[in-house]
Amino acid sequence: MNYSQTIDYLFSRLPMFSRIGPAAMKEGLTNAIALCQANGNPHTKFKSVHVGGTNGKGSTSHMLAAILQTAGYKTGLYTSPHLKDFRERIKVNGEMVSRDFVVAFVEGMSPLIEKISPSFFEITVAMAFEYFASREVDVAVIEVGLGGRLDSTNIIVPELSVITNISYDHVNILGNTLQQIAFEKAGIIKKNKPVVIGEYQPEVADVFINKAQEENAELSFASKQHFVADWKMDKHEVVAEVTSSRNNEKQYYHLGLAGIYQTKNLVTALEAVHFLKQKGFEITGTHIQKALKEVKRLTGLHGRWEIIHQQPMVVLDVCHNEGGIAQLIRQIEITDHEELHIIAGFVKDKDIEKILKLLPAHAHYYFTKAHIPRALPETELAEKAMKLGLSGKAFSEVNAALKEAVSRAGKKDLVIVCGSVFIVGEVDPFQ
Repeated sequence: MNYSQTIDYLFSRLPMFSRIGPAAMKEGLTNAIALCQANGNPHTKFKSVHVGGTNGKGSTSHMLAAILQTAGYKTGLYTSPHLKDFRERIKVNGEMVSRDFVVAFVEGMSPLIEKISPSFFEITVAMAFEYFASREVDVAVIEVGLGGRLDSTNIIVPELSVITNISYDHVNILGNTLQQIAFEKAGIIKKNKPVVIGEYQPEVADVFINKAQEENAELSFASKQHFVADWKMDKHEVVAEVTSSRNNEKQYYHLGLAGIYQTKNLVTALEAVHFLKQKGFEITGTHIQKALKEVKRLTGLHGRWEIIHQQPMVVLDVCHNEGGIAQLIRQIEITDHEELHIIAGFVKDKDIEKILKLLPAHAHYYFTKAHIPRALPETELAEKAMKLGLSGKAFSEVNAALKEAVSRAGKKDLVIVCGSVFIVGEVDPFQ
């Protein structure tokens, strides 16, 4: 098989959660263990940092990878899902896995794939671990796919576990309460390995405290150790003043990212670095400053309040659940604009009504869908929105919706594309 045939095989042969939802889930870690055993357990051959949580785990993973590679460490980064190219999921020092490696790995594993029928995610995780081992990375930052306890990535024993926050998402799989969701996320806490919790949330704090005690894992809430005393926007990038409670020192960080919500991820990353330094990683303040300012260039992070056009300002954001949409609304409120245009598409298994209730009634709406079986039809989304006072037109694909929004928008208007990684991923390069 060539590369395109290999990717077609992966997408068509293996059940893929991002396309079909819970039907793609494989219960337990059995397949992940079998796939890795077949390759000599590559995940045991490099150090790792495991990052989970509901919102912000992707941004936090990219921040940590940028910091580690700026400090001179050969750094692997595994994230999901991808926006444009499958190879975005697996990177070393910001460079995507080669097409040749993808082809060779799938060809080599095909007999086992046919035997055990793993999910798309399971084979991708095994591929990432084998690639990182073959490239002899010093450390890999591994983002959890879904949940934590039963996620395929959870076969690693990391130097550090990180859990950003807890919000309602995937309730049909993870549970209907924040405590149940937190229990699943807490499953990445490992025996005698420290864990950083990004946000202290009183309703779920005890879930993490109790799990950490069970595992004899040192626990720290990042939001109690670092405080964002002030922030400002500088050319659509965040500059944050952070005070550390350990020494009362203030530091300014210029993030090469827009989105005020990134200050939460910054605090989480800073606390993770504190523990990595205790583990012997040599990371200086200069490394951190440089990495955070250049995180997009270093790691290829996209889709987080990503401005792709001016006059009107067009922004892409992959937020897709209550917590993420709430943060998006806050960012909209502090962004200068006249009229607001929102292009939105969601997948079927979200609590759409709760999300729609967060959206502003005064915006112009363009309802659309991604080209995946899991997508909520745009007409159904428009009907649900209309019942909640949000009016707009339905479009069968995102680029038609975006073209309409831009044609209607004034130069000082704000156009947002949001609701799904898949919606953002289907946006064509802006003309």
